[in-house]
Amino acid sequence: MANRTYEVMYIVNPETADETIAKLNDAVGKLIEKEGGSVVRMDDVGRRPMAYQIEKKREGYYVLFEIEGSGQEIAGLERRMRVNDMIMRYITVRVDEDRKAAEKRRAKREARTAKRTKFRSAPAEAPAEA
Repeated sequence: MANRTYEVMYIVNPETADETIAKLNDAVGKLIEKEGGSVVRMDDVGRRPMAYQIEKKREGYYVLFEIEGSGQEIAGLERRMRVNDMIMRYITVRVDEDRKAAEKRRAKREARTAKRTKFRSAPAEAPAEA
């Protein structure tokens, strides 16, 4: 199966201790690697205000993982996050197709810009005398 790229973001209860959050992040990374995926990037965003209250809390601790894998590891990860009491919300987004489409649009735009620049920098032809 082809490798796909996913972004997984989850919000941890803000009352959770920092050491516990660090252990949770390590456990998530190990689970992904155990299932056959690889962690490309892990961003510990920190405490941020939420758009709306969840469990009577106005802020949460945000963590973002970028994962490459087949999708099996995502299913296992979501199963674990669903039953974990520390995690208030999570979302998984497949981003490889969006990035490929964006790269294609960017290349097309650059080619069009290069073509315009070439046309504008060409010397103007002198009018022919009759």
